Amino acid sequence: MSHIHFFEEDIDFKPEHSSQITKWLNDVITVENHTLVELNYIFCSDEYLYQMNVDYLDHDTYTDIITFDNSESEEEIEGDIFISIDRIKENSQSMAISFQEELHRVIAHGLLHLLGYNDKTEEEKAMMRKKEEACLSLLPKL
Repeated sequence: MSHIHFFEEDIDFKPEHSSQITKWLNDVITVENHTLVELNYIFCSDEYLYQMNVDYLDHDTYTDIITFDNSESEEEIEGDIFISIDRIKENSQSMAISFQEELHRVIAHGLLHLLGYNDKTEEEKAMMRKKEEACLSLLPKL
């Protein structure tokens, strides 16, 4: 039984090829020498994620993703990743890439946060982009 789950909060959205995405995420976790406990992806609207950003992080901004790390050790992956589908759609259009490509990048981005990668400084952002590309290279053609 998989320990990776996909939920939706205030929208009707299910990722395409969820079983292949689950396998891919497990592959990334293995490559990064971590152990999966449980990973929940919750897809929602801009407004839902905005309110979470205000309520839990005291950030009065829209964002594409919020990651909550619930693990008890650095080697374990246990967390909840909230993703705004509205933001994914808008970002994919502004970057002239497919919705699926942007969705997969953001899915990987959330996992990378749980794996210990940050994106606060320019150096961290560059490393995060490099790691996102490495993750996406492991994704089978869907």
